[in-house]
Amino acid sequence: MTNRFTNHKITDKELSELDSLAKICRADILKMTTLAASGHPGGSMSSIDMLLLLYKFANISPDNCRSLDRDRIIVSHGHTSPAVYSALGRNGFFDIDEAVSQFRLAGSIFEGHIERSVPGVEWSTGNLGQGLSAGCGMAVSGRLTENNSHIYVIMGDGEQQKGQICEARRFAVKHKLSNITAFVDYNKLQISGSIEDVMPQNIKDEYIADGWMVFEVDGHNHKQLFDTIKKSKEVDRPVMILAKTVMGKGVSFMENIAGYHGKPLSEEQLEDALGELGIENNLEHYKKMRKEFRFNAKQHKIPKYEISVNTGQPKAYTVETKMDNRSAFGNALTDIIQHNSLKKSNTPIAVFDCDLAGSVKTDKIKKEYSEVFFESGIQEHHTATCSGAASVNGVVSFFADFGVFGIDETYNQQRLNDINGTNLKVVTTHVGMDVGEDGKTHQCIDYIGTLRNLFGFKIIIPADPNQTDKAVRYAAANYGNFIIGVGRSKTPVISDENNKPFFGEDYNFEYGKMDILRNGEYPLFTHGAMVPYALEVQKILKEKDVSLKVINVSCPVAVDSKELNSLIDTDVIFTYEDHNKYTGIGSLIADKLLESGEKCPGIVKFGADKYAYSGKPAEVFKLMEIDPESVAEKILKSIK
Repeated sequence: MTNRFTNHKITDKELSELDSLAKICRADILKMTTLAASGHPGGSMSSIDMLLLLYKFANISPDNCRSLDRDRIIVSHGHTSPAVYSALGRNGFFDIDEAVSQFRLAGSIFEGHIERSVPGVEWSTGNLGQGLSAGCGMAVSGRLTENNSHIYVIMGDGEQQKGQICEARRFAVKHKLSNITAFVDYNKLQISGSIEDVMPQNIKDEYIADGWMVFEVDGHNHKQLFDTIKKSKEVDRPVMILAKTVMGKGVSFMENIAGYHGKPLSEEQLEDALGELGIENNLEHYKKMRKEFRFNAKQHKIPKYEISVNTGQPKAYTVETKMDNRSAFGNALTDIIQHNSLKKSNTPIAVFDCDLAGSVKTDKIKKEYSEVFFESGIQEHHTATCSGAASVNGVVSFFADFGVFGIDETYNQQRLNDINGTNLKVVTTHVGMDVGEDGKTHQCIDYIGTLRNLFGFKIIIPADPNQTDKAVRYAAANYGNFIIGVGRSKTPVISDENNKPFFGEDYNFEYGKMDILRNGEYPLFTHGAMVPYALEVQKILKEKDVSLKVINVSCPVAVDSKELNSLIDTDVIFTYEDHNKYTGIGSLIADKLLESGEKCPGIVKFGADKYAYSGKPAEVFKLMEIDPESVAEKILKSIK
């Protein structure tokens, strides 16, 4: 199937067929929302004409909906799922009767907001304002995979109030993503009433001001829509089509009524509405089908693609090396990109930055591999979504940022990436109190506690440059979402008791495995920037004839209970981190021990019990009473 917007003139027969099908789809929308007694019929009925046209003429079909060279249709206002399901079902992507009967039914793939498990759905949406960012990510991936696909993004007018859309507009223009055509369903109503009353804005001029070409059309006129889309192909910049529509279009008593944004019809109203549309009322048939539904977990599987990444050879830093882990990350990623570019068959890598290349150490990539480097400016929300969407369309995405921005500020976006099953590698530098002088606003002391809420993200907090290097290469080669968290300060290369690099050439990174850095009696669990401090605690206590077993927990959410229990043979254990001590590794280890039921020693947690101060990290740790001397003293008191 080819893109018929560029080489086809729509015929009267096709227009007549679309008009007839639009009525059938409106009936589908009303039936499924009435049957479920919930949903959003009003906006679905105003958007359906655009969706029908796109799924009929764009280069996407049931046969190619998983191929990289297909066109993408992203529906940002995911609450219009009834329209999406009807348009897809009527175009053969699945059995429309299943969508109508199973809408919003527990266990069905036809959920209240669209999900990627549904054939033809490109991005799970519903958190408004993220669809255009996802479209930008898909345009980026198309450029890197050299697929000449077009990206269509349909949005509501109310969600234009979202700031992330402004970020996406600017990104699209900066990076010349002229293969994006966006639509705004301009019915002028949102949940609380008129968009002018809720939050007035000038949608058309805002797009023009950011450099977009804007066309205005009747959003229910299929010929106008077709001809305008065709015209947009001749424009060498992103295009927005402002489609003037009617909420509840097609049913007289629903039209222009804001209440029908999220209110289904009663069965009596449905009878009247279907009469207006000239469509049979077979609701009883769908009620019967709904009762016969059987849950199948396999239907919820999200599509993935195979990746092939040449990660090169790990670098080996000596014990004399004085380097921060963020520089080790930058070196590793640059090396991976260099090796990966040697073969056409390798999966492309995209690097996303938010005005911090020099700090997060991707500046060499920006200089030497600019074709894979995408500067986003101070637009973290857009960048998180954009990088995630790119990663499910044939590339491996790296998004490097400070912890408070890449994790805390963008939590909602990372959550949606998780739901979408992305292949995103988020590398956050400047995590923990190691940020020091930047003060409490920039000290990300909740990077584990926040991310442990996301079911699909793997978390790696490496101890030194050698482990960082190996962790970055591991994440690049393995499909899935990873967070790699590193501090700002220079970190000594961790040595073994023979003064050889612990994570040297013979070390193989295994996700979830803990590392015994020093053997001893009392376990002290630590990670990341605190590893050197933990080793200092061990030295202090050794002089006092107290033996500590220092254990590096680089993968805190993947601790194995059996391995954990094997490391404990005392009635008290200790954890040490520059993280909120109530939500970090201390809590994770306590949970694991309680769940296993094998050993339940006392646990003493050393970490942040309040927001910290601005100053050099060692001085801040002293004020917070987690410097090596203070920790050693408290451990002595705990074991006596």
